[in-house]
Amino acid sequence: MKIMHVETGRHLYGGALQVFYLLRGLHERGVENLLVCPVGSAIATEAAPFAQIREVSMRGDLDVLFGWRLWRLVKQERPDILHIHSRRGADLWGSLTTRLTGQAAILTRRVDNPEPEWLAHFKYQPFKKVVTISEGIRNVLLSEGLCEEQLLCIHSAVDFDAWQMSRDRGWFESEFGISRSQKAVGVVAQMIERKGHRFLIEAIPAIVQKVPDTRFLFLGKGPLEPELKQLCIDRSVDHLVRFSGFRDDLPRIMPNLDLLVHPALMEGLGVSLLQAAAAGVPIVGSRAGGIPEIVRHGENGYLVQPGSVEGLERFCVELLEDPEKGPSFGTSGKQIVLDSFVIPAMVGDNLRLYEKTAGSNGRDHAST
Repeated sequence: MKIMHVETGRHLYGGALQVFYLLRGLHERGVENLLVCPVGSAIATEAAPFAQIREVSMRGDLDVLFGWRLWRLVKQERPDILHIHSRRGADLWGSLTTRLTGQAAILTRRVDNPEPEWLAHFKYQPFKKVVTISEGIRNVLLSEGLCEEQLLCIHSAVDFDAWQMSRDRGWFESEFGISRSQKAVGVVAQMIERKGHRFLIEAIPAIVQKVPDTRFLFLGKGPLEPELKQLCIDRSVDHLVRFSGFRDDLPRIMPNLDLLVHPALMEGLGVSLLQAAAAGVPIVGSRAGGIPEIVRHGENGYLVQPGSVEGLERFCVELLEDPEKGPSFGTSGKQIVLDSFVIPAMVGDNLRLYEKTAGSNGRDHAST
């Protein structure tokens, strides 16, 4: 079976990392992969052992040349299934290519931001299935008029073993200036409005009033970083918050956190939450998008209403003050990941979908 994948991400995190996991798993099961990705992207290098790579220029929804290149590749390669993994033009041009060629195609949607019903119908109608990475995204598409039969939830996955590193508090203290007696609260998210960093910053004064030896580590970058730094100054908490940018050693960092906070207003699923749960870190997150599918209230963390500063304060303090609840929640989080968010299950679900889709398209394929 030959699958053509289209991924527009340039860096190997988020959706692109999920595509890498899928390509590797499919290759191990004998599937022929062909990856269409941006010129110079990280996934082009990392996925080369598992797929034929076709690097092309991609410039978004208005890039007519990308649409033409994709149409030409489909005509040349004649894959059994075309799998579109991204937005940024791939969904639109993938939809048009499918209409023009009659190619059997699947689209994976990873975000929960709503679209006009007419646009959703136009983009998604040609696809045999629209795969959502969470039930939260599935519900958004149902509300936009897509039929239940066209939708299938296949959760994103995490490499569980990669997140089982032992706590290295000495290194952590030296690296981030957090002493052994202090509690470490992390946020791992791009610094954009919908990730909700500002709500945690607003909650910090009340948190440290009750748990004074608490420090906050913001991991990630984004256009709101200067504004968030200024907000820390305005709230007189800049000495308590460290902005540490993107890190490629998160598996080493994560076990040293006492708590991960994810105060997002919108979230398709939240890979950093999967990573924290796999590492045994308790979580406080928003009741938004797919977050409740990872963070089970009272089991491996707590959920608050999006934008609730009071909720963040209450549950952060509760977990930071209780020396037994955090580890207990961490153990539960590991089990949640093992039950529902591991790579073999994600790969297997996609492979079964390919086989079913190819079969319904009138082609005969042996099971791989």
